Amino acid sequence: MSALQTILYFSLFKYPLTRTEIFQFSNNPNQKEIDREIDVLLEKGIIFNFDGFYIDVNDPDRVERRLKGNEMARNIMPKAVKVSRKIAKFPYIKSVSLSGALSKGYYDDEGDFDFFIITKPNRLWIARTLLVLYKKIFLLNSKKYFCVNYFISTDQLEIVEQNLFTATEIATLIPLYGKETFEDFLAANSWATPYFPNKPKVKTSTIRETPKSKLSKMIQRVFDGGFGLKLDNYLQKLTIKKWMRKFKHLEREDFNIAMKSTRHVSKHHPQNYQNKVTKRLRERYNEVIEQHDLKYPKKHA
Repeated sequence: MSALQTILYFSLFKYPLTRTEIFQFSNNPNQKEIDREIDVLLEKGIIFNFDGFYIDVNDPDRVERRLKGNEMARNIMPKAVKVSRKIAKFPYIKSVSLSGALSKGYYDDEGDFDFFIITKPNRLWIARTLLVLYKKIFLLNSKKYFCVNYFISTDQLEIVEQNLFTATEIATLIPLYGKETFEDFLAANSWATPYFPNKPKVKTSTIRETPKSKLSKMIQRVFDGGFGLKLDNYLQKLTIKKWMRKFKHLEREDFNIAMKSTRHVSKHHPQNYQNKVTKRLRERYNEVIEQHDLKYPKKHA
């Protein structure tokens, strides 16, 4: 069950896996059992092996797509690191990590740089607004290399939505700046570890530190007092109103997850991939076990 779920999950992103990767992203610590499960799935024609890559569709082009994406990710990574350093210099930013496809070693022509950012408490919305203004003014609102769509603050580091999707995102983050803060984040989200007990722990020894610019220090001095708190509250309310108008097509439940906007969290995920991915994985998993009469427990909502 563990190997099948892992293969199906990454297949949703058209991303075939090696045996080592299947083991690392499974919740079964017994590699021999994982290998036996893979062999059974191959024998039954449920999955396919192309040059050591496993996927649930008979399409060798996906391996070529993955390898090309892996190469593009390696080539673009220095630029992503450079952008992250710029973000880390902004006021109230405590930690910057890469997320999304690039954090999983994949990039293509339609890709972008997704950043997961941790801020000081009660200044999240100031930090976010400054980064968005920089993008709009100096980057002509380009989202390709400057997608700042997920913020949390240090006073609430635990991710509330605890599921396979969020655990995968946590496990694949590439931390670039803010060593101590990121280590605190990992400790606060130890709930994710049982999802992937075989995955090597993230190395934090290579996480960089960068000093704030003179402008950032000046802005922090100006907004560190009561006026800054009032401004942060105002920017939060202003952003929520804007998003409610812009994304009024979203159901309230979906909006509260995809566009979560509290004192501690800011998410800008209008496509609501978390909900779509978890729902589709349940559907696909149940389709496979019914189609092939597998003796696996069904996945329920």
